[in-house]
Amino acid sequence: MCRLFGFRSVIQSQVHRSLVEADNALAVQSSSHPDGWGVAYYVDGAPHLTKSASTALHDQLFKRVSGIVASETVVAHIRKATVGTNSVLNTHPFQYGRWVFAHNGDIPEFDRCRADLQAEIAPRLRRYILGETDSEVIFYLFLSRLQRHGRLSEKRMLDDVFGALQETIDIVRRVCDGDDAPAPALLNLLVTDGQCIAAHQGGKELYYSTHKNRCGERDSCPYFKAECESESGSGFVSHLLISSEPLQGENVWREMAPGEMVGCDWRMKMSRRDPSSSAAA
Repeated sequence: MCRLFGFRSVIQSQVHRSLVEADNALAVQSSSHPDGWGVAYYVDGAPHLTKSASTALHDQLFKRVSGIVASETVVAHIRKATVGTNSVLNTHPFQYGRWVFAHNGDIPEFDRCRADLQAEIAPRLRRYILGETDSEVIFYLFLSRLQRHGRLSEKRMLDDVFGALQETIDIVRRVCDGDDAPAPALLNLLVTDGQCIAAHQGGKELYYSTHKNRCGERDSCPYFKAECESESGSGFVSHLLISSEPLQGENVWREMAPGEMVGCDWRMKMSRRDPSSSAAA
């Protein structure tokens, strides 16, 4: 399987520690997830992607990119191939316009349902699928659902993103998790347009953090608020981190339940969607 990391903040922040320096940083985890890596970050609202089919731990480019990236929104991924060969085309994150997407999990025996799942994708989007993975197909299925709420270039409400994710998951379950499926699809999904970010726990561990025990920059940061070191009473947060496992440091991590979604919108208003409810919390 793979590992995910996503970050959205009110200020441009460096993520070098999360990706490289910590004892359980993504680069370290790549020793057991060696089949490529990718980092996406936003500059002036536009996504920039760097990807490689090599192992992040031994890749100087990964260390260089991780060291220079400072952005309000970052998505990183390390891959352990289950569907598709080890190539840049099959490496996450995937990008279309402003949208960036990464997946941890797989659809067992994907060839059983590949054609039926691709048939659910809008024809004008289907032609942009370049790789072999189930993950890229899921991404374009999500975009097909999202565009029903308006053009993909438009600013999105988080409820629209949650709704498109849920529709995507429901389609994958209906098409691929039938009686002939060897096992249920695993669908940890992370998506952003640089302004809003959303994640779904689809059968594998996933964690999020909105505050720290104590911020090391509390005395110098002009954006420091009480919400940086405690649960937000208003729902507005200074940052939202999403990770396949808790990363070492001062951040307070919460484990997501199967089927749960978390995200924040362009205002940094955080929402949760409980798996047993269709309403956002």
